[in-house]
Amino acid sequence: MRYVIYLFLAVQFLVVTSIANAEGTAKVYGGELEGFPYPYTVGHFKFVSQGQDLQMGYMDVPAKGKPNGRTVVVMHGKNFCGATWESTISVLTEAGFRVIASDQVGFCTSTKPANYQYSFQQLAFNTMALLKHLGVSRSILIGHSTGGMLATRFALMYPEAVEKLVMVNPIGLEDWKALGVPSRTVDQWYERELKLSADGVRKYEKSVYYGGRWKPEFERWVDMLAGLNQGPGHKLVAWNSALIYDMIFTQPVVYEFPLLKVPTTLMLGDADTTAIGSDIASPEVKVKIGRYKLLGKEVIKTIPQGRLIEFPGYGHAPQIEDPAMFHKTLLENLKL
Repeated sequence: MRYVIYLFLAVQFLVVTSIANAEGTAKVYGGELEGFPYPYTVGHFKFVSQGQDLQMGYMDVPAKGKPNGRTVVVMHGKNFCGATWESTISVLTEAGFRVIASDQVGFCTSTKPANYQYSFQQLAFNTMALLKHLGVSRSILIGHSTGGMLATRFALMYPEAVEKLVMVNPIGLEDWKALGVPSRTVDQWYERELKLSADGVRKYEKSVYYGGRWKPEFERWVDMLAGLNQGPGHKLVAWNSALIYDMIFTQPVVYEFPLLKVPTTLMLGDADTTAIGSDIASPEVKVKIGRYKLLGKEVIKTIPQGRLIEFPGYGHAPQIEDPAMFHKTLLENLKL
C-alpha cells in the first residue's frame, strides 16, 4: 500500500513539475523534497516508530584534510532543512570535523506521516537511533531555531552523548502561551499552513528573521519551503507542519534549562523577533514576546555551564545572514 501511495505521489510530482516548468511558474518539489538539490549526498535511515515504517534523510559529511576525531550534529529549524546548513557544514569539515545533518520526521527529505504524535522526546529518540546507526556515541550539538529546542531536549535526555551544546537563535526561550498568546487547534494550524506561499514566506522572514533586510541568496530557502508545500504532497506537508507547530507551542523547554549538565553556548542575533503565535497575539502581548535582545541575557543566567554570544543587529539566522562572521565565532567557541 505504501509503495502505491509513493508511486501515485511520484506521478503527481512529475505532472505538476512539468506544468510548472512549462508555464514558468514557481518551482514545486516532491513530498520528500524530491527535486531540490542538497549540497551533499542524502542517505536514508529507515526505522519503525509508532507502528509505522519511516525514514529520515540525512547527510553524513566526513572531515576534509586531517580529521580531528570530533563529530558535529546540526539540527535544523521549523522553516529550514538540513540543506540550509550548507555553508556551516563546509566550514566545519574544512576544520576537521565530521558533520551529520539530518531532516527530522515531518520535514524536508523525511517521511510525512498521516498520523504521528510529535514530541521533542520522540524526535530526540529518533535522532539517537540515527546516530547509533552511524556509529556516533558522542557529539557536539548545534541546534538552530526549533532545532535549538530539540538539541536541548536531546542534551537533557542523553547528556553522556553530548560533548557541547550550541543553540543558535533557538525558539522556546519563553513560554508564549503562559505569556498570553492565544492557542490554535491543530485544525487551525492546518488551515493556516495550507495557505503558505513564497510571497508570504518571504515577507515573514524579511520582517521577523532579518529586520527588514533581504539578500538574493535568501531566495533559495524560500523556494525550498514554498516548493515543498505547494507540490504534490501539499496537504500532507501542511498537516505535518500543523502537528509540529502544536508541538512547539505546547512543549516549552525554557523551564528545564537549569537541568542542563553539558557546556552550553547561546549564540543570538539580538534583532530577532521570532515568537510563535505573535500574528494572533494582542498588541499588549505582542510587544513583550520575541525580544531576543533581552531573552538571551535572562536565559543564560539559568544555564549552569552557559555562555552567551550576541550578534548585535543580526536576526534569526546569523549563520545565513553573515556566514563569515558567524563561522569565525563558532570555530573559536568550539576550541574552548
